[in-house]
Amino acid sequence: MTAARELQARLTKPAGSLGALEELSVRLAGLAGVCPPPLPAPATVAVFAGDHGVHAQGVTPWPQEVTAQMVANFVAGGAVVNAFARQAGADVMVIDVGVGIPLHGGSNLLDVNVRRGTRDMTVEPALTREEAQAAVEIGIAVAAQLVESGAKCLLTGDMGIANTTPAAALTAVFTGSEPAAVTGRGTGIDDATLARKTAVITAALARHTPDPADPLGVLAAVGGLEHAALAGFILGAAAHRVPVIVDGVIAASAGLVAAAFAPDSVAAMVAGHRSAEPGATVALAHLGLEPLLDLGMRLGEGSGAVLALPVVSAAVRVLHEVATFDSAGVSEK
Repeated sequence: MTAARELQARLTKPAGSLGALEELSVRLAGLAGVCPPPLPAPATVAVFAGDHGVHAQGVTPWPQEVTAQMVANFVAGGAVVNAFARQAGADVMVIDVGVGIPLHGGSNLLDVNVRRGTRDMTVEPALTREEAQAAVEIGIAVAAQLVESGAKCLLTGDMGIANTTPAAALTAVFTGSEPAAVTGRGTGIDDATLARKTAVITAALARHTPDPADPLGVLAAVGGLEHAALAGFILGAAAHRVPVIVDGVIAASAGLVAAAFAPDSVAAMVAGHRSAEPGATVALAHLGLEPLLDLGMRLGEGSGAVLALPVVSAAVRVLHEVATFDSAGVSEK
């Protein structure tokens, strides 16, 4: 990191003129242990998909079968994240970790379903500790597999109707926030549904009183299978010293879980964008991460992470390709 800062100071530009990109390049040099750090290519976005028992509480107007239908759309290449990934030159991998409906295969679909959706967190724990651990370990394994296959950057993606409800619950637990402060409109719910959603999260937290010092227990009580797998995916990226671009509110809540397991994992996280969901801003602030983009998006899928990939690439490319004052014969002030 010291070498990267010194190199930034010698490049043909005013010191600090690239703002957040300079500090990002320094962070990535530290993560990789080399200056300049590797370019973040090839890159893969891993879309973890799961369903949620809390859907029965009316927290979203979307039917649960949309999760499986959208997974098929990802596999076929027809979703927003697929279009953005083609633009950014990233691969898309889809992982069924908890979808309620059995899916048909595809070359980019990994079937590692732990169970057909979580239980209703307002009635009982969403998962057993064993199920939560299995999902975390799937995420770790997927990250390892992608890195071993040559990926130099990993991106988080998610799909799961009603998954902003467990995300808000996780964010409330790990940041100490009130549910109302971290619960948003998800796919665009009305005021009455938002009030119901907030009450559902409050009730679930009161029932389970999850302990943030026990992240696996928190996942089991109020988490989702895709949240657990994303936490493992982030941990796996960090263990391999590969940057992981964190998408929106689902991924940010998973980042809180990963940080509770291993605080140093935050060093591998790059906040791709600021989701319009309020919990995302709270989670990123708790992690000390500043998002690269702020476009008012709230889609999920990994869309914001993929949009940020060229920005991350540019930050690194500066260290590789920009001339120094000495080499270019440019006078310094």
